[in-house]
Amino acid sequence: MTVDLRAAAPGDAAAVAEVFLRSRKDLVAFAPLAHSDEDVRGWVARRLIPAGRTTIAVVDGAIVGFMSVSTASDGSWITHLYLHPGWIGRGIGTRLLELALGGLPPPIRLYTFQENRRARTFYERRGFHAVKLSDGSGNEEKCPDVLYEWRPADA
Repeated sequence: MTVDLRAAAPGDAAAVAEVFLRSRKDLVAFAPLAHSDEDVRGWVARRLIPAGRTTIAVVDGAIVGFMSVSTASDGSWITHLYLHPGWIGRGIGTRLLELALGGLPPPIRLYTFQENRRARTFYERRGFHAVKLSDGSGNEEKCPDVLYEWRPADA
């Protein structure tokens, strides 16, 4: 299997939105979406992709995952990392994460839901440490979340 990682383009918006929606509905069903499917598709097309910080994972011409990042004066953020449920466990998430770890200034932070054990295990196995737990009052889904942080071993 060959996985190509490339910057998302405007024409990728519909497929990226479908990966997001499918992943959220199938893998994170405990955290209901705060927006309609139509709103999510519009947000991906009008805001996420045009921001220019989204990388997609492509296998045989199909988008199977994506990651969006941002940087700030105090470090970097992985704002989204989603895979189509049928492509989990094939190293694609690891490839996307390694891209971020190798290219973003540390510390690198991200949020996931406390109940998302699969994601928490994924990040912890790759050196992320939980630095804050919250009751979810600060996120749109109102589900308890966890803030993770990664720093290089020599930091």
